[in-house]
Amino acid sequence: MKYFGTDGIRQPADQFTTEFLARIVAGLADYAGTDIKVLLGGDTRESSEWILADLESACETFGIEYSSVGVLPTPAINYCFYEMGYDFAIDVTASHNPYADNGIKIFERGATSGQKLCEEGCQAIENSLESAKSYALVSPTLRENLHNEAVALYKEHLLNYLKTADFSNLKIGMDCANGATSTINKQIFEELGATITLINADSNYGTAINANCGSTHLEPLKALIAANHLDFGVAFDGDGDRCLMIDDEGREIDGDEIIAILANYLNLDKIAITVMANQGLLNWANANNITTEITAVGDSNVAEAMRLHDIKIGGEQSGHIILPGEATGDGMLTALMITKVISETNKPLHALASIMTKFPQVIVNLKATPEQKQALKTSDQAKKLLLEYDDELKSVKGRLLVRPSGTEPLIRITMWGNDATEIEKLANDLKNELGEIL
Repeated sequence: MKYFGTDGIRQPADQFTTEFLARIVAGLADYAGTDIKVLLGGDTRESSEWILADLESACETFGIEYSSVGVLPTPAINYCFYEMGYDFAIDVTASHNPYADNGIKIFERGATSGQKLCEEGCQAIENSLESAKSYALVSPTLRENLHNEAVALYKEHLLNYLKTADFSNLKIGMDCANGATSTINKQIFEELGATITLINADSNYGTAINANCGSTHLEPLKALIAANHLDFGVAFDGDGDRCLMIDDEGREIDGDEIIAILANYLNLDKIAITVMANQGLLNWANANNITTEITAVGDSNVAEAMRLHDIKIGGEQSGHIILPGEATGDGMLTALMITKVISETNKPLHALASIMTKFPQVIVNLKATPEQKQALKTSDQAKKLLLEYDDELKSVKGRLLVRPSGTEPLIRITMWGNDATEIEKLANDLKNELGEIL
């Protein structure tokens, strides 16, 4: 598809013109009709405010019933639209991208929970975006803000999921990336007895989201933990659907390790992971007779594999974890579950994560246009080069993955192997040679 990538539509914010947004709503109406209810919400980037306002006008124009929850994490929006009886949710966010980008994620009702809009629905919107139709939008007569109700509903869901938990005596650092989790951050943890030290928790619309903070920039959280002698730290991305952690020794704990910790705690025998998973997670699963279902990158691919193969937990190295009974990744719930494991086992996070040994891994990014991304798939010269490097990696018992990003103008080169210095050199050499070809 032209507009929908691995995680909805994502592009520079100024491309979300009033006309573009009207066509998105028109496409949704083509797919589902106008007798539907839509819940709107999003993250804290400055463009989210006016994009949400334009979406309200578009819904008003097409006679679609709608309400807004304002700033709220993606998993909260997905949970609340379903529980509140809405047919769809439109989530305005570009996740971990810089503030100058924005995006649209659309959820629809599944059998038991919200799920990402199906291919038929996405295609209807694609068709509408490619049409030449124009619309004269009308201003909303009444804006209904359900933010407080949604926060209360989501909070109740998280506490019910934990059943019982006592976080007394735990001191936790939390980096909200100046994003959507800034609206709900420490309340739940403190109710359960934890002491929370917050950084980057500005919930206002602006330019601070993901700016040298959150799950893509862990240095501030590491410094916070060291300076305050905290037990561990949690870093969310801009829309709160994933998290990474820093243990008590200052080491990064990624999604692969989180999956291992939770699968071990829950005594699960199957996990769903992507091709980006560290070799160490595969080795751990094999040693413990745990079946691994490996999918293409993208949480929707993981979710589908979980549904098809009755797998209770799955996720991505980036910290996007889908827990038992959940429809999508939830950074807040993931952090709560890891905290519960720490409190119940009385083990520090570094000890829990030590059940798997990570292989050295390096990721380098090559800037790429859509044409260059396509050339990666069609160029015989590029294919030959990748085979050569794949063969060379055998000397360090490694593997190679080269893929166009579905959300950014990049080609990602990932290498694993038992020699960190060698794979870093090989990855950068490949980046340079591939760049010349493309």
